[in-house]
This record gives sequence, structure tokens and C-alpha cells, in this order.
Amino acid sequence: MKKIVFVFAMFFLGQMTFAQAWQGSGDQKFQVGLNGWGNGTGVTATYDYGVSKIISLGAGANLYFSGYKDDNKDNNVFVFGRVNFHLQDALDMPSKWDLYPGVDVGVIGNTFGLGAHLGVRYYFNNNVGAFLEAGNNGSIGVSFNF
Repeated sequence: MKKIVFVFAMFFLGQMTFAQAWQGSGDQKFQVGLNGWGNGTGVTATYDYGVSKIISLGAGANLYFSGYKDDNKDNNVFVFGRVNFHLQDALDMPSKWDLYPGVDVGVIGNTFGLGAHLGVRYYFNNNVGAFLEAGNNGSIGVSFNF
């Protein structure tokens, strides 16, 4: 039994050694999390696709449970496109970390929505990590690499 636990621990640690948060062109990320501030509290989901060494384009949606425009049910979804600028290489960050400022442009209810954020991802292994995005609309959650 001790050998099985040891082998599993070595495999897990080995996977953590090779985790890479940003790989540039062709990189794909899917994130799900909770919105804690900004337009309201709720849930978020985003997808990002790497188009160059430093730029990713993506889309997302936020579903607000409370807080936006006095809980007006007509305005509780923000659907948006987004662009992020990945600073991992420019700042010579470890491969497990990804720091990225970005902009979101979309529609919330029947009005125009605009957001800016500074995000950070940390990958535990090649497939799963955690993220935090802070700005005029902030969220925290899990990030998946595929």
C-alpha cells in the first residue's frame, strides 16, 4: 500500500512540475467561477483561444443572481467577447503562472456592457488551475486547459 501511495505522489508531483499556464498560439482555456463584485453576484464562464504569443480572444457569459440594476430580471445576463494580453514571457514568470490584463465588450440585458480586468491563473498540472480576475467585474474559479 505504501508503494502505491508513493507512486501516486510521485506521478502527481511530476505532473505539477510540467504545468504550463500559457502556451501562446493555439492555447485554449475554459473557466468557470463565481462573480463576487461589479455588476452583481452570480456565476461566470469564459473561453479563451490563443491567437499569438501574447494575445488571446474569447467569449463569455455572466449570470447575475442579485445586485445588477436592483435585481431587474431583464438585465441579469452579460454576454461578451474578450481580448487578453498575456505577460508571462515579458515578465519572465514561471510556467505555472499567467498574468493577463484584458477587456470585455458585450451586451447586458438591453444595454451595452464594457469591462476591464487584470487576471492571474495558476496551474496545478497541465489540465487544471485556479484563476482570479479583478476589475470592474471580478471573479474567482477553476480554469481548464485543453
